[in-house]
Amino acid sequence: SPAAHAWGPLGHRLVARLADADLDPQARAEINRLLRGEAEPSLAGIANWADNLRENDPDLGRTSARWHYVNIGEHDCSYQPARDCPDGKCVIEAIRAQSAILADRSRPDAERLQALKFVVHLVGDAHQPLHAGYARDKGGNDFQTSYQGKGGNLHRVWDSGLLNSRGLDEDAYLRVLRALPAPAPDRADVLPPASADWARQSCAIVVAPGFYPARATLESAYYEAQLPIAERQLRLGGARLAALLNATLAAR
Repeated sequence: SPAAHAWGPLGHRLVARLADADLDPQARAEINRLLRGEAEPSLAGIANWADNLRENDPDLGRTSARWHYVNIGEHDCSYQPARDCPDGKCVIEAIRAQSAILADRSRPDAERLQALKFVVHLVGDAHQPLHAGYARDKGGNDFQTSYQGKGGNLHRVWDSGLLNSRGLDEDAYLRVLRALPAPAPDRADVLPPASADWARQSCAIVVAPGFYPARATLESAYYEAQLPIAERQLRLGGARLAALLNATLAAR
């Protein structure tokens, strides 16, 4: 299976911080209550929790490994649950399942907190294009690249290479993303989440001309062309995460 990481720590924190700014009062109050006692009690503070499970909780890490992605590139970005997500183990169905757990106030707080951690992370994953890409190259992990003399792969470029090329710290990058046009409203505020649509849209980026470079040695032109796409995905992921949390945690 491909590496679970999407966007790297910076990207996931940015998605979470974008979402945090758009929370309704009811959602914010419930999130603050659930996060009480966490080392960094904020959405950004839990945004990378799911990527650290292999070290911190190997059993849960193995159970959830396939929740981070879905491979639909070979199928023209169409999604068929039985084919693409057997047993519900993909990012599309994991977002739906964990959102349902978070919404269920009859469940113990510990279960709902864990679900919140997964939702925050997995919505970010769904907006990293290669987490809805091709199985044949493990979401770009097997597509080797080099840039400015450093080797890597295409998945790593999209995890962190594109964002790091700006040389900005988290606060400065957040200002850049907040300055982008606000995403148009979509069905993110309707439950269950429109996670299949999000994955299909991410996949469409992967299969578009130019996403896969013609040469393994990347030029600055590749970064210049793809960085705006990555940043739009981060902005969109933050908006959709906020809408999902607002709907999931609406006062009842």
